[in-house]
Amino acid sequence: MSTSNYRDLVVGVNIKAPLANGRYVQAINFDNAATTPPFVSVAEEVMRFLTLYSSVHRGFGYKSQISTKIYEETRKVVAKFVNADLNTNTVIFVKNATEAINKLSNILYKKYKNGVILSTDMEHHSNDLPWRKYAIDYVSVDKYGVLSLEDLEEKLINYDGNVKLVTITGASNVTGYRNPIYKAAELAHKYGAKIMVDGAQLVPHAVVDIKADTSPKHIDYLVFSAHKMYAPFGTGVLIGCKNDFENIPPDYPGGGTIDIVTHDYIKWTETPLKDEAGSPNVMGVVALAVAIETLTSIGMKNLEAHENTLTHYTLDKLKEIPDIKIYYSKSNIKERISVIPFNIENIPHEVVAKILSYESGIAVRSGCFCAHPYVQRLLRMTKEEVITRIKTGSRKPGMVRISFGLYNTTKEIDKLVSILNKIVLNKQAYINKYGSTI
Repeated sequence: MSTSNYRDLVVGVNIKAPLANGRYVQAINFDNAATTPPFVSVAEEVMRFLTLYSSVHRGFGYKSQISTKIYEETRKVVAKFVNADLNTNTVIFVKNATEAINKLSNILYKKYKNGVILSTDMEHHSNDLPWRKYAIDYVSVDKYGVLSLEDLEEKLINYDGNVKLVTITGASNVTGYRNPIYKAAELAHKYGAKIMVDGAQLVPHAVVDIKADTSPKHIDYLVFSAHKMYAPFGTGVLIGCKNDFENIPPDYPGGGTIDIVTHDYIKWTETPLKDEAGSPNVMGVVALAVAIETLTSIGMKNLEAHENTLTHYTLDKLKEIPDIKIYYSKSNIKERISVIPFNIENIPHEVVAKILSYESGIAVRSGCFCAHPYVQRLLRMTKEEVITRIKTGSRKPGMVRISFGLYNTTKEIDKLVSILNKIVLNKQAYINKYGSTI
């Protein structure tokens, strides 16, 4: 399939957006790291499936049997997409990656509560805060925000076998850096730990293979969200070894989690059903299955190549604009997904985002992207500076983030570059209109 046809696969790419002057222009969405629009195939299948929708695992009616079959078959679709062996691994459906990580943290707590969890300085809050009930430490990043494998190994050695889990993002939602997850897995396993990869940003943009259970590169746990891969209908995934979930009470007990109950006795059912309390989101699971099928038909390597082209094209254009600071490392420019953070000197990040939307219909994200410690580090801010800003109510630190989907084009990027040039050349006029100086 030609990349020129990718736009035809996505719902709503040709809508018009209102500007501050009352005109309407073609909307441009460069905020795909937050969420993506649905595939046309997903929207159509969801509508078709509505005629067959019913509760799963609970009835012998025709619709219930069909819904159950599709729901269970999707576990196989998901497993195949990331090369997970369902003989030894389980696929658990949740709401999103955040819930998946919290669930895993809760389930493992009794087993690992006296051990150490290694997170990193570049994590999304969802892969940091759920682990803080454990003893937690953070693997460092360099001044460009790139993860240090040397520090990971040093910490694994220093904790002398007491690290139980290394939990690491597959790709940063701030800088777009792709972490060397297989090298990290080898190190974790070498020192007796397991590894969890937050794949929310990586899985939609690149080939992910969790490897065989016997491989030193095996990813023990993987989580990701359907809403970042063109299926925004409320589903996420947690994949892990079946044995790690058995003989442990569910973190969220209720309907569907039990085999039998009396007033003084509970027998839990087996995973994954034990860990999917309540009525499952069948519609979301259907959407995820179709999204995976569509991504597979495109080819993840083809998608990755297209998005890499967009990313490098943008970086080359942005570097030509004066007063723009791009937060990236030239040494690993190939190891990234399609996310680019930047700032314009002396214009607040949120003002830049507002101008892009109000003047050109371009959607970007600004702020700290649910990764405050990482952004503060990239901005070279001390803890004291952060606290001072909080106490004085000063403007919050942050950046502007561009993030691409498969349907974005170089023509759209040219429009972005054009308005950024205008902003830089007319800073004060824009600041007077949309905000104030820092």
